[in-house]
Amino acid sequence: QLHLVESGGGLVQPGGSLTLSCAASGFTLDYYAIGWFRQAPGKEREGVSTISSSGGSTYYADSVKGRFTISRDNAKNTVYLQMNSLKPEDTAVYYCAAGPDGYYTKEHFASWGQGTQVTVSS
Repeated sequence: QLHLVESGGGLVQPGGSLTLSCAASGFTLDYYAIGWFRQAPGKEREGVSTISSSGGSTYYADSVKGRFTISRDNAKNTVYLQMNSLKPEDTAVYYCAAGPDGYYTKEHFASWGQGTQVTVSS
């Protein structure tokens, strides 16, 4: 059974940084694109960033371009999201999910983790 676990969330001041991790168990990440998504209270879940199975292709939402960096370490079966220059509007529960290469929207992803809360506040 595919299982993903997110970690690394927390409370950070505006302008601060956090690194989220998405660890897989029960399967190898090598064959999957991994996407990070977030959901703020009262809003729909939105795509943040995606990395292809090889790591050679990445996608970022306009709202996080230049601030967030996605990476993967297939040897550790883990995908990371480095978040810099955080803003209050980045506050949300962040989820990772597995999907096929070439897609960026949540409808194409599955095996969702439980999420990790990121709160940006002074």
